[in-house]
Amino acid sequence: MRYEGAARRSQKSNPKLLDRVWNFFSSVKVAVYLIIITLLLSILGTLLPQVNVVPSYDPASYYAKEYGKIGELYYSLGLADTFGSWWYKGLILMIAASLIICSLDRIIPLYKALKKQQPVKHETFLKRQKVLYIGEVEDAESWLAQAEEAIRSRRYRVSREGNALLGEKNRFSRWGPYINHVGLIILLAALLTRGLPGWFMEQGIAVNEGQTVNIPGTDYYLKNLKFTEVKEVGPHVSGQELQFAFETDAILYRCVADCNNPFAEPQLEEILQHKIRPNEPLKYDGYSIYQVDYAYSPQATIMTLDVLRDGETLGELVLNLADPASSYQLGDISVELTGYYPELTSVDGAPATKSRLPNNPAFIFDLTYADGTTEQYFVVPFQQYQARISGAEDSEPLSFEIGGMEASFYSSYLLVKVERALPYVLTGALIFLFGVVIGIYWQHRRIWVRIDGSRLIVAAHTNKNWYGLRDELAKILHKTGIDIDAKSLDNSGVGKS
Repeated sequence: MRYEGAARRSQKSNPKLLDRVWNFFSSVKVAVYLIIITLLLSILGTLLPQVNVVPSYDPASYYAKEYGKIGELYYSLGLADTFGSWWYKGLILMIAASLIICSLDRIIPLYKALKKQQPVKHETFLKRQKVLYIGEVEDAESWLAQAEEAIRSRRYRVSREGNALLGEKNRFSRWGPYINHVGLIILLAALLTRGLPGWFMEQGIAVNEGQTVNIPGTDYYLKNLKFTEVKEVGPHVSGQELQFAFETDAILYRCVADCNNPFAEPQLEEILQHKIRPNEPLKYDGYSIYQVDYAYSPQATIMTLDVLRDGETLGELVLNLADPASSYQLGDISVELTGYYPELTSVDGAPATKSRLPNNPAFIFDLTYADGTTEQYFVVPFQQYQARISGAEDSEPLSFEIGGMEASFYSSYLLVKVERALPYVLTGALIFLFGVVIGIYWQHRRIWVRIDGSRLIVAAHTNKNWYGLRDELAKILHKTGIDIDAKSLDNSGVGKS
């Protein structure tokens, strides 16, 4: 792109360190490489589900179990969190920096060059243009008047100085690429806001029937009242053929007190109730909760343990397996739940849990009697195992037996989405498209006329569509009495004498 003598900073001689950084980011080749690298990494990031939507509290195990060695490698390389990783955001920032510096490096000299255009151009400059006509005229003044009228008829703005003319139109099209850059910068900035708290979320949560769970990172809670498989007749299906859908009858709550207090139950305020279906999400305050999957997974939710000694029932412990209380009362015996392992496993000989799902719950109970004596028990109800860890050895140990149990049969897998940057993404995209339209459908065209005595030189320049400019100049010359084949105006960058 010619700037007619206006210097670009990236072409500065003897550059210093800051100039070298500027030169690096002002290179179009560097920008293309950055975009290609980002696109390739984006493609890799879509090959497997991202970590924020996998239905597991242990993503490393999930990828290994579901996708084998490829899944392990995918997770270990950090591709499972591609779009939230620091290196991906770093690439986006580098592309944004490249767009800004490329634009500033070119737009300032371009503006200066276009602003100071003069009708009188040196003959050498005119002969370098790709569209060129050299001939003779008898009456310079009369011909210039005809040429000015002919050029204006093609919607050019004409300025004259002596025996020289400049016709120009569609100068605004030169700003099309920079409008594209503005749109892309807004788009990239909007994408980077996804890292700001509350601006973006795409979080999968599994909720059993009857369970209330916190939506991660928010003060909202969601309760699964009931999951239902729905049989319905599809509108596009002839006859009575049934299609199957599914829905979760859910309640959305807002926490109003004790939200982050681990020693107290959060106080919840009901906001709304909604049947969440695949194409009918629950929407509130910018959040959209979608039904994406479900599983038939019978699972205990409430367990009742009968506590006995010498065959005599002392009372019962009613345990909410999703979130058991920390203290209970058995007559005059105080019971503290000091250890809970929903899915019991062992790590270095110590009890631990594989997940938060109560597939094999285990409990540690601390009992305090009225006389101040204490006992501690380790209980695994499903395995009918219990052990007295500490306490009076001369007394009969307590017995913990399952007296009753409630269960859920379905687990709903829901996707919580927040996209507050979407209006800015759309704004950036529209600005980008506007720049594309300007760049495609309009071309900046200039025509210079110079007459020295009877010698006529007409040259033209455009940023694209040279054939169109060549044909247009032939029509303009025709109106002044010069009949010439448009192809003969092709100078191909070689001057004529």
